[in-house]
Amino acid sequence: MNKLIKIIFFIFINFSLLSVQTVSANEKIKIGLLVPMTGDNKEIGESIIKAVGLAVKDIDNNSIEIFPKDTATKANQTLKSAFELSQMGVKIVIGPVFYESLTYLDEMKDLTFLSLTNKTLDLPKNIISAGINSTSQFNTIKKFLESNKIKRTIFLTPILDYEFEVKKGMKDSKVKIYKDYEYNTEPTKLTKQIEEITNYRIRKQNLDDEIKRIKNSKDPNKEKKIKRLEKRYTLGGLNFDAVVIADFDESLKSVTTSLLYTDVLPKNKYFITLNQWFDESLLNETDIQPLYYPSINKENFEKYKIKYFNAFNEDPTHLSLLSYDLVGLIYYLSLNSDIKNLNKIFKRKNSFKGKIGIFDIKDNKINHRLNFYKIEEQKLIKIF
Repeated sequence: MNKLIKIIFFIFINFSLLSVQTVSANEKIKIGLLVPMTGDNKEIGESIIKAVGLAVKDIDNNSIEIFPKDTATKANQTLKSAFELSQMGVKIVIGPVFYESLTYLDEMKDLTFLSLTNKTLDLPKNIISAGINSTSQFNTIKKFLESNKIKRTIFLTPILDYEFEVKKGMKDSKVKIYKDYEYNTEPTKLTKQIEEITNYRIRKQNLDDEIKRIKNSKDPNKEKKIKRLEKRYTLGGLNFDAVVIADFDESLKSVTTSLLYTDVLPKNKYFITLNQWFDESLLNETDIQPLYYPSINKENFEKYKIKYFNAFNEDPTHLSLLSYDLVGLIYYLSLNSDIKNLNKIFKRKNSFKGKIGIFDIKDNKINHRLNFYKIEEQKLIKIF
């Protein structure tokens, strides 16, 4: 751990320690907050507002001022609220939450937005993606593959709206790709595609041919051999060692079920997926275990959940943890730079440690150094 990371780790290990730092008595740290306060996503916005308030309380410095504004998850309303923040002298904003709210924000060139989206394609220069992006996830997957000397990895990506984000993450991380496939999430089409990817029909035919060959042979042990073969579903090796599935929820389960149907088993091949935010339903899917994925630091997340619950008697959203960390980041950077010039800091190489883990900043991008976990025997186990 280099000297910079050690210093920042010390600062972020407990926000209360930050209060010993000094900020000019007349200088206020104005932080805008663009979240949905009305509409279908208002509960997410409320959780983020509470998390930001919790972070300010933990920092315990009255120089911080938070200015929440509604986006209603609409681009026009987001622009209107951003303009109001600009008129109030705000220079740095946490939010918006959703990618569709970013459309017109390139017009607000005097503001820097730390959006909670994990999408990074085609972002205006004044918007920094603070979500758990695909590059961060594939960097972690690459580390796992290399440490385990896994040479042949196939990648399965659904044909959905985040397909190109996944491809960008694969490219930026320089993860070694043996073969790359896109699939249709419609069940009947998916099953057919997985059969083709795994050469299922050929391997099934190989088994039938071998049973027939032994039956017609004069082998004295043929009955025993036939019984052993009849317990199998296919015959013949697979030309890959691991499969990375860029999917979530029920769609992820559909892909893994199709792999099991084609006689691809997690005890023989590594099943790896993207950040699942510790989806507890996966613990009960014993047939697809062990299942591996990158994610934030679970221990820190659990501590944060307890802190949040004790304060508000409810569970936080995942996005609220991001916003909690971003308040600490802005405060830390303001101690070392003019708050009005924070946009320049995000262009330089920098690192900091929050509740999620270590973040790396460079060229207006935030990447996360994630941990890696596996689910096995209905337990979540940290690999690194």
